[in-house]
Amino acid sequence: MSRAGVLDAHPELKIMLHHDLLRDKGILVLTPEGALRAEDFTALAAVVDPYIEQQGGLKGLLLEAPSFPGWEDFAALVSHLRFVRDHHRQVHRIAVVTGSALLAAAPKIANHFVSAEIRAFDADARSAALAWIEAGS
Repeated sequence: MSRAGVLDAHPELKIMLHHDLLRDKGILVLTPEGALRAEDFTALAAVVDPYIEQQGGLKGLLLEAPSFPGWEDFAALVSHLRFVRDHHRQVHRIAVVTGSALLAAAPKIANHFVSAEIRAFDADARSAALAWIEAGS
């Protein structure tokens, strides 16, 4: 179901993971606004999957998160893990822009599980993070 379809069927839902696909650069920008929900990943896949199918992948993903938002429930965690499993091979670089010590440490852990190159950036280094993604292969 498309993002619009999910929201139309459930008007009470508020998407907590905002996304902006910079199509001309092949970069997906994610900004969590609160505890992540399973529906966030359904909506995200509805936007990202057609682009990946057409272009063969994403140059990068930029996660802008001042802090770690967590998940609304176990279903949201499982949806997040499935999304990562199904998409990590189609992303070349991941930049995490954060002021959170937990999220800044996440690349060291995630490097063991995903094929993308991952790097953390300070909360005020969004431009540097985008430049790093764009400089990648």
